[in-house]
Amino acid sequence: MSSPAAGDEELLARLADLALVEPDALVAGVDGERAAALLEAFAGDLVEALSAARARAAELAQEVAAGTDPLSLVAAVREVRVRDGGHAAEERAVARLAERWQAAALLCRLDRVTARVIPRLFEVERRVG
Repeated sequence: MSSPAAGDEELLARLADLALVEPDALVAGVDGERAAALLEAFAGDLVEALSAARARAAELAQEVAAGTDPLSLVAAVREVRVRDGGHAAEERAVARLAERWQAAALLCRLDRVTARVIPRLFEVERRVG
């Protein structure tokens, strides 16, 4: 089950922080090589954070797609659904749905903040050349 771990919250916060950095503000009052070095370092930070986001997004997508389809019981005949009172099948389906939506919700949060960071990377790399 994928409830946000401390590492997930740290990654989300890091990405959100990077999205707030304005390249112009980063190099304000700095000229030439020093400005280029600051922008290159910032680009490196962006690539590192986005790489971590990519890896975590892949893990979460796997979690969403893994396992049996909890709704496959709908296609089963009634006798299968109510076997042994149906309680075990019901609990398994509900538990798997909860796992899936938690992973999907975290993936959504990650994608939402990542979508704010990617433009920063392209902006900085266009400036660095």
